[in-house]
Amino acid sequence: MPRQATLYNRIGTGYDATRRADPYLASRLAYHLAPRAGSTYLDLACGTGNYTAALAARGGRWQGIDLSTRMLTEARVKNPTVPLAVADTAALPFPAATFAGVLCTLAIHHFNDLTTAFAEVARVLTSGGRFVLLTSTPEQMHQYWLSEYFPRAIARSAEQMPALSAVRAALDIVGFAPCVTEPYAIREDLQDFFLYSGKHRPEIYLDSEVRRGISTFASLADPVEVDAGLSRLAADINSGGIAQVRQRFEHDGGDYLFVVAEKRPGH
Repeated sequence: MPRQATLYNRIGTGYDATRRADPYLASRLAYHLAPRAGSTYLDLACGTGNYTAALAARGGRWQGIDLSTRMLTEARVKNPTVPLAVADTAALPFPAATFAGVLCTLAIHHFNDLTTAFAEVARVLTSGGRFVLLTSTPEQMHQYWLSEYFPRAIARSAEQMPALSAVRAALDIVGFAPCVTEPYAIREDLQDFFLYSGKHRPEIYLDSEVRRGISTFASLADPVEVDAGLSRLAADINSGGIAQVRQRFEHDGGDYLFVVAEKRPGH
């Protein structure tokens, strides 16, 4: 079983206690994908189906795939009418030109090979179909103030994130037009507790349930570093020192990135 499937089978139970579709992110994903009634869409690496459900409510017929059986079990509870299947992004179980659009949120760092996965996305998309990603770049991650407290964990997490140049190159190779990007800076009302969701609310990282739903803490972090980092973070929250730490990491490059690409006609 692939490592990522093992990881998400382990953290899938109770995952939705801290992970849910954020309304603002769902609205931006819908804006970029522009789902239409009567057209069919795929949520790639859909997890527990939070964004599948959120986008399905905005139009179109939806399907989802994921490697984690545990995640899909959770997804079927909330999306009983949405077809969901265990499948690898490197070999999608669909005929060519099945979907008008494909969505992938915070998952491309788990793909073994971007070009192979993106080629499969291009194959199952109709001509002019849109591929919408939400991801982060290594450059963005190095600006997370979490690096002050968990430097090795954030460095390891950043190492597995594809650079934007690599994403662009893979999209171009398999037949997508030049992509459009939109930076996303964490909002204070974010409801989906992924890695940098506590940018404005550092106290959430003190909650073990929140950390359990974040793959960086669940699979990449050294427990000794986490314990030491949490102690320092708690002290800085109590003293107010966290404000100076956060200020040192302020930047204008966004914390995550929407990437939008259309399949070129004839590919």
